[in-house]
Amino acid sequence: MSGRLADKTILITGAGSGLGRESSLLFASEGARIVVTDVVPARVDRVVSEIKDAGGQAVGIKADVREFDELTSAVDLAVSSFGRVDGLMCSAGVPEEGFGTLAFEDISVEGFTSMLAVNLTGVFLAAKAVVPQMKKQRGGTILAVSSMAGYVAYPGFPGYAAAKHGVNGLVKGMSLSLGGYGIRANALCPAHGMSINFAMPPDAEVLGKSYEEMQPWDSAQTSIPLKLSRPPSLRDNAYAALYLICDESAYMSGVCLPATDGGNLARTSIIMPGDLDGSAGVLPANLQEDIAGAAGA
Repeated sequence: MSGRLADKTILITGAGSGLGRESSLLFASEGARIVVTDVVPARVDRVVSEIKDAGGQAVGIKADVREFDELTSAVDLAVSSFGRVDGLMCSAGVPEEGFGTLAFEDISVEGFTSMLAVNLTGVFLAAKAVVPQMKKQRGGTILAVSSMAGYVAYPGFPGYAAAKHGVNGLVKGMSLSLGGYGIRANALCPAHGMSINFAMPPDAEVLGKSYEEMQPWDSAQTSIPLKLSRPPSLRDNAYAALYLICDESAYMSGVCLPATDGGNLARTSIIMPGDLDGSAGVLPANLQEDIAGAAGA
């Protein structure tokens, strides 16, 4: 099969839903052989079937990113099935305990450490499992799904922000430690277009939709500075992931890419008049006069 990932083998954690699933389907359509892993076996089977039904190649295995032995088993499956592992996409993740509803002091130690175990340590363990094979090959790509919370903090998600800042630091460190072997490491940091399933129980139906797609879209009402006629989607983020995992980004490593930002990082901490109606950046007339007077003085 031809495509931007022809003859590449990509192992994806958290591939049973959300961005992991969307990327699995996209990468397979671009010629990749996909190793589907997820903590929910039924979701693994479904995505493997979806890829095969579309004419792609895939194998799957249940893998909890908190369990190093399960991750090494996934790498072994990739090598036994396809001979190598060209890319690892770490897409497994869980939200903050309480999903933003708890006061900081009410977040439990168990909830905090459990979230870190998946969102941060899970990336380390998956990379640790795949690096020996990539070193043998003298090359490979590691892509961690981070978040815009790796740049800023979301209200009610202090631990999640800590985990994603940690992921961004981890890929920078890996890029230095592994670059000599031709292995690169980057992070994708989505802001919008992420899975509604993230806010749902693990056994919920996989909807394949973003938060924004689950409600009527009105670009005039969204806080996203960029105004488009459609909402951001999982596929928007998957396209960014495709770029970072394929050879078109061969000289990118240690990069944290703010995908689907829509202009949010262009903001200052001061909300200016007209910020939500498209006229942000145009200062009030009285303030323009004050600045002009000061300049003249």
